[in-house]
Amino acid sequence: MIQIEDQILSLDIIEKNFTCDLNSCKGACCVEGDSGAPILDKERIFLEENYHKIRPYMRKKAIDVVKKKGLSVVDSEGDLTTNLVNDRECVFVSIEEGINKCSVEQAYLNGKTNFKKPISCHLFPIRITKHKNFEALNYEKIPICKKACVCGDKLKTPLYIFLKEALIRKYGEKWYKKLITEINK
Repeated sequence: MIQIEDQILSLDIIEKNFTCDLNSCKGACCVEGDSGAPILDKERIFLEENYHKIRPYMRKKAIDVVKKKGLSVVDSEGDLTTNLVNDRECVFVSIEEGINKCSVEQAYLNGKTNFKKPISCHLFPIRITKHKNFEALNYEKIPICKKACVCGDKLKTPLYIFLKEALIRKYGEKWYKKLITEINK
């Protein structure tokens, strides 16, 4: 494990290679799992306030779910998450050429918002568990990401490098530089 400030990172984040391969997995992480994407309360507020900017990128059945049930829900574990369509895919899933993509990110890429996507999505497959005095960052190894591991091995891209932008977004440039310094010791 490596500790940077109040974050403890599993060595898998440093040692495992990973590079998303959307052509292989088709964005399965947006449709697999027991609940929607974990979101922070401030993200929920942003999504609600900017829904009118994101909605044009969403599918009709997702818009219908939002009308009936809302954008977010507290799941069975007590976590705030995005709502689901058919108890399966995130309401923000859009499909482009057979690949599941994020309508929140699409609105961002088209200059409609200044919010890329929920941080839990941006950091995936790193999952953060909050404890009383620290946060634990762990690599969530799941079968749908097997091809991403193969691609990462081929490109020799460690997970912490692949997720550099997301880690900086979450913890800041100074924190990331501390991580690099610690890894290079």
